[in-house]
Amino acid sequence: MGSLLGCRSRVAEDDIVEVDLPDGTAFTAGDPDLDARLSKLLGRQVRVSASAPDHSRLERAVPEYEGGVPDAVRASASVDGTGEKITVGKVASGTFFDFGRVHLVTTSSLTTLRSAHPASDFDPRRFRPNLLVDTGELPAFAEDSWQGGRLRVGEALFRVQVPTPRCVVPTLRHGELKADPGIMRAIAREHRVPVYDLGRLACFGVYLDVLEPGAVRLGDAVAREDDS
Repeated sequence: MGSLLGCRSRVAEDDIVEVDLPDGTAFTAGDPDLDARLSKLLGRQVRVSASAPDHSRLERAVPEYEGGVPDAVRASASVDGTGEKITVGKVASGTFFDFGRVHLVTTSSLTTLRSAHPASDFDPRRFRPNLLVDTGELPAFAEDSWQGGRLRVGEALFRVQVPTPRCVVPTLRHGELKADPGIMRAIAREHRVPVYDLGRLACFGVYLDVLEPGAVRLGDAVAREDDS
């Protein structure tokens, strides 16, 4: 997984997906040469699809820290061909998303985690949010209380679904950001909350669903709306 973070992707003209490998070479999704190069890079057989299948599954590495996966799921984990202990779950049908279509992180929560654990680098890029919201003096994890509510961000309208359970990816190297295994241990200590019927999980940020699509630009206002 760490090697995969050295790759970059983008949507080019005519909605063609292009992938840049760490050595600077570029390929388009669906090119068998891309599949071969990525398989060699990652040490396992992979294929990049230009379209999402109707039915697929998500394999996730099992972290050592508590709250990384539900206890019941941890107990049923299996070992894949590389020796990695994994869990298997569903993804949103017809998408490449494991759950939420949009991910939001707040500056208040980032600031609190930095203060509580100054040895770790809580750069927001580690968490790959679609939206980083400046929440000023709001307390940490205030976004948890937004569940079920609506947010207007620029021209778009979102429904806040649930806190975002975190996996091991934020601890890996991201460009110039070094690997930091303390990131998720810190979140597991500071913020384990109930998620549906899965128990208390280490969460950071919230998932959003899109009610009204629209343009969102840097500096756009964020406002909570009621359902009336």
